[in-house]
Amino acid sequence: MTLFALIQQGGILPTLINFAPFLLIFGVFYFLVIMPQRKRQQALQTLISELKAGDRVVTSGGIIATITAVREDSLIVRSADKSMLEISRASVAGLHGGLEKKQP
Repeated sequence: MTLFALIQQGGILPTLINFAPFLLIFGVFYFLVIMPQRKRQQALQTLISELKAGDRVVTSGGIIATITAVREDSLIVRSADKSMLEISRASVAGLHGGLEKKQP
């Protein structure tokens, strides 16, 4: 059977109509959930690539620390007076006080 024959028999149109609600739900889900998450992830990756010594960061474990040295895959941070830690770049959740800097 050709595509034209299926359309005449009413085989494809009802199938497309049955899938329309699923396509609509996926479209709404994509624009409300997936796109904003991608933008946040890209912004975090940009932030991580631009980190420098002296920046205050928050790790995914909740540690607030100041960067003392930047390495290729890790950061050396000071979390207390003499507490030095080496953390991976992937563990950075954001800048400490980042919300205050965004507001005018």
